[in-house]
Formats: sequence, structure tokens, C-alpha cells
Amino acid sequence: MQSRTSFFNITLFRKNLTRFWPLWGGASFLGSLFPLAILLQLMRGHRWFAEPLEATQAYYNVVVYGLPIISLIYAILCAMLVWSYLYNSRSVGLMHTLPVTRRGVFVTNFLSGMAMMTIPYAVTGALCVLISIACGGFEPVGLLVTVLSVLGESFFYFATATFVAFMVGNVFALPALYFLLHFLAPLLDWLLSMFAGNFIFGLNRWYSGAVEFLSPTVYLEQQVYADCTYEEVRAFTEMTHTESYVSKLTSVTLENAWLIAVYALVGAVLLALAYALYTRRRSESAGDVVAVGWMKPFFRFGLAALAALLGGIALYELFWSSFQDGRYYDVLPMVVCMLVAGAIGYYAASMLLAKSLKVFRGSWKGLVVVAAGCVALCCVLHFDLLGVSRRVPEAGQVEQVEFYAADNTYTLYPGEDAELLEQVRAVHKAIVEDQSYILGYQSDWRHTEQNNVTETYVRFIYTLNNGRKVERRYSIPLTQERLAQADTYDSLLDTLVNSRTMKAKRLHAGDSRYTVDSGNLWLEMRGDGYDLNSRECAALLDAVARDAASGAWGDYNWFDQNNNSAYAMSLELRFARLEQDHWNYDWISINVRPGMDNTIACLKDLGLVTDKDLVIREDMEKTNDWNTSKTETYEEKMAQETASVGIIGGADGPTTVVVAGVTG
Repeated sequence: MQSRTSFFNITLFRKNLTRFWPLWGGASFLGSLFPLAILLQLMRGHRWFAEPLEATQAYYNVVVYGLPIISLIYAILCAMLVWSYLYNSRSVGLMHTLPVTRRGVFVTNFLSGMAMMTIPYAVTGALCVLISIACGGFEPVGLLVTVLSVLGESFFYFATATFVAFMVGNVFALPALYFLLHFLAPLLDWLLSMFAGNFIFGLNRWYSGAVEFLSPTVYLEQQVYADCTYEEVRAFTEMTHTESYVSKLTSVTLENAWLIAVYALVGAVLLALAYALYTRRRSESAGDVVAVGWMKPFFRFGLAALAALLGGIALYELFWSSFQDGRYYDVLPMVVCMLVAGAIGYYAASMLLAKSLKVFRGSWKGLVVVAAGCVALCCVLHFDLLGVSRRVPEAGQVEQVEFYAADNTYTLYPGEDAELLEQVRAVHKAIVEDQSYILGYQSDWRHTEQNNVTETYVRFIYTLNNGRKVERRYSIPLTQERLAQADTYDSLLDTLVNSRTMKAKRLHAGDSRYTVDSGNLWLEMRGDGYDLNSRECAALLDAVARDAASGAWGDYNWFDQNNNSAYAMSLELRFARLEQDHWNYDWISINVRPGMDNTIACLKDLGLVTDKDLVIREDMEKTNDWNTSKTETYEEKMAQETASVGIIGGADGPTTVVVAGVTG
């Protein structure tokens, strides 16, 4: 009789579930606490799922905020148990002597892990469904989407953990490498952005998010969300016979849910790779940190590179940053710090791979590679061999430009603002050309103490036609002398910001994409403020626009950045813009100054200010200084009067207190 090859062993499957029941049983118990808590609230009269859409919204919120994190952690726990036999030579030898092929062991153990992954979700979900049916909140479409999302993410995370499980041969290395791979992309993004930004003039030093999709947990948390639509419904209260408007949920969709399906497909690919690794895995690799031979160099030099970056930055900040001349790294000290940290990482990885401390003999070749990499990286960034700091995108490549200067953000479009866009590019080019001059000022802080020198911050964000972004940030010195010189960035920036066209752009005048919807006013004389509604903001915006047209508003004084010549009040307006089905907001700060008659009249007509509030900030500060001096004089006088108090009499006799020099 011909024997058949089975890809699934029911005995091994049952053995896994019964052996590891504390994990999935404990997780099921913890998960059941949430629907049971809801049931108790219902018994007390609280309504949780009054409408089916509200139940769907609750399901989607769990998918968005809880499912990625829970699955990330729970998957590695299941993988550590299911594949634990791989990390002990006796266990792996015993498993491979059973009358089950490696394919059968792989399929059975993976299905065992998936069963342990889904049982807690099934228990919790079943209880929630029963409760929602009982209170009339059952909605099948939302439930189906939630179930598919749970299955997709559970499969992806456990497939990822399985893939990592066959890369390593040590149970402690499994969770370490698992979490590292899941968050390596944002970690490197942050490290490289900070590292390169401290070398290259104007480069953004913060996390960019360009490769965030390589970190599924972060990307799913950012991109998948529950989109809820509400409408105002008139409600009548019989007890008080009053009418009011309440918001009613009309639709709920799980936006970007297709990403879960994409990651599930990626999980299928990783699962196939894991099986390929298992078919070639040597049983003798049990106990090794890395079980795959060709991956060992990647581990050794990868750990060395990560240590050189992270450790190099830490050592530099600890030992050299206080000696740094300017705002950018000194190349030689950074190379030394990276060499030290990289060598530590290189030998640590070598010791882990060799499972021995004796790894120094003959290791100089690898250390030379690490040193060469550190020197090459620092030199490329320090000398900007790739020309990053000199890049100013051409107008034809640009889809949109966000330009920040003088405490405001300007959004420009090539088709509508071609002239302004060219002026912005001219300012950017002038700043790039004066890089040495700017860095010289930054390295000598004494320049900024001069009265004719100030420092300002500008930012350029170019959104290109291909969807990529080029972002540059600069802190630049401005001098009175260079403001009067044509073609300097000082003069070009001042001319651009204080032009009539840019003033109108600052107020979004004539731009139908923006609608002023709210704002706030803070009065420093009162120490009180107001939240402004859309009607008040529209009236104020019109008044400011009329003052701008008459030349009474909009001229930015670079040497009065504290606005001492303005009134002691802060006025801000918020603009809303609907873009790609979501709202973006832009704030503008308006310094109300003497001569802005239309704005002041509007503030008075709205009942927001009185003549007592119209005090120049500089005068208010002088008044406060005078009051402080007056208070100190009064306190000194009281101290003198207290000192004139005399105590007459002995310790045992009567005491008489005499106060002298007190006047009314």
C-alpha cells in the first residue's frame, strides 16, 4: 500500500494547544474583561451601543489604535513558544526524528501559532457581538471588516515572527531582532536625519517619515483611521419642552484598510522565505545568535554601523559638543567618536556570533572596513559631496512651496504665484551662496550682541511633482548694512516679505481655498483673552486687509521681533482649507499697531477692546518697571519703620512697645 505524505499532524497540533494553553487562555481571559465591563455598565443603565454605527465605530477604533500594538507583542510570544524547540539541540533533534516531515512540522506549528493568535480575539469578539445584538447595536458590515482586519494583521505579525524565528538560533535573540526589524526604519530615519542635518547646511534634522511604511506598526497607526460623518439633527425634550441640535453619526468607514491586505500579502512572502530557511536549516545551529550563515556578515557589520551612528552621536554630545564652534559637527572629533563606538559594536557582534570573548586575533580587516565606512560617511557629509545643501528645485519641478518667514507661513503655487515663487527661490539661492558668511556668524556668538544684527528663522518646503519633498531650514543673521545692499539675502528677504503682494498672500486674500473660521485675542493689560467666532474673524480680516491696502499694516520690522512698538495684545486668526478630503489649518499672527484705524475700530465695534487696552507694549513694560520700583520703595520704607520699633524693659519686668516715626 502506497503511503501518503501529510502536511498537517493533528496530534502535534493538539499537543501545542494543550501545552501552551496558559498563553492563549490568559489572553482570552484578559480580552473577555472588556466586554464583561461593558455588560456591567449596561446592567447599570448606561447605553454603549445605542446604534449599530456606534458599535462599528467602537470596533474600528480598536482596529486602529489597539490591534497593531497588541498583535505586535502577542505574535512574538506565540512564536517564542511554538518555535522554541529550534533553540535547543536536544529538542530540535527529537522533533526531526519524529515521523513527520519538516514541511508537516512547519505547517502544523504555524497553524498552531495562528490558532493561539486568533482564539483570544474570537472569544472577545464573540462576547462583544452578543452584547451588541442584545442592545440593538449589531451591524454586519462593520463586524466583517473588523474580522478581516484582525485575521490580516494576526497573519502578518505571526508570519513576521516566524521569519525571524528561523533567522536566529537563540530564544533571547528572537524578540530582540523581531522588535529591531519592526522599528529599524524609523530608527534609522531619525538617526540619519539628525546626523546628516548636523553636517549639511540647512538640512532638516528631524524625523522625515519617508520610509515609515517599512515599520508596519507605525505606518498602520498613522494611516488607518475611522472616518466618521455626523449631521445635525433637531431633538425635542418633552420634559422641558425645548429644542436643540445634536450630532448624529451617519456613516463610518475604515480608511486605508487596504494597507492591512497589503501587509498580509507581505506576510505570505515572508512565510515562504521562512519555509525556505527551514528546509536548509542545520540542526547544529541551535544556540547560535544567527542561524543562517550568509546573514552573519550583515549582522556583524549592521550592528557595528548602528553602534557607530548611535554611539558616535552620544559620545560626541557627551565629550565634544561643549567645545563645538558652530551649530554643525566638527568632522575630526565625530570620526573619532564613531570609530570608538563602531569598534565596540563590531566586537560585540563578533563575540555574540562566536559565543566567545576571544575574537580579536585576525579581526583587523573587519575593523578597517568599519573605520573606512565611518571616515567615508563623515567626509561625504562634511564636504557635501552630493551637493545637498546647494540644491534649489527648479520652478518646473515644483507643485507647491511652503515658505515660512517673519512668523508666518506662505503657500505658493507655480501657476498662480510664479513671480513670488521666483523671488522665494532667489532668497533661497542667496542664502546658499552666503553659506560661509552665515556659518561664520553662527560660530562667533559675539556678532549677535551687536545692536545692528538680529537673527531670524526661515523654512522652505518644496513639494515636487513626483510627490517628494525638499525641506530646508535656516537661522540667518540680518544686518542693517546688508539690508541696504541689493542682491544680498537680507535685502531680498525684506523686499519679499514686505511687498504688497506678499501681505495679501499672508491674509489669503482672494484665495477661495482658505476660509477664516476661528481665532483668539489676548489683552495683556487685562490678562484676559477671547475666543473669536467665524463672524468676528471675518470682520477683523476685512479690517486688516483695508489697513494693509492703505499701507498701515504688514511691514515687518526684523529688529523689533518682540513687537515693542505694537499694542499690548495678541491677535491670531485661523484659516481652514479642505484638501484631499481632510482639513488643513493655517494660523497668522497680526500685530496691531498705531495707525491701523480700521482694525482698531472693528475691535471696538465688536466690544473686544476699549481705549484702556490700547497701550504700546514698550510703554506697558516701562509702567510695570515703575510699579515694581515703587513697590520696592514701599517695602524699604516699611522695613525702616519696623527697624524703628524699640523694646524697653527687662526680661522679668513689663515690656513696652514704642513705635516712632509713623505718619498717616
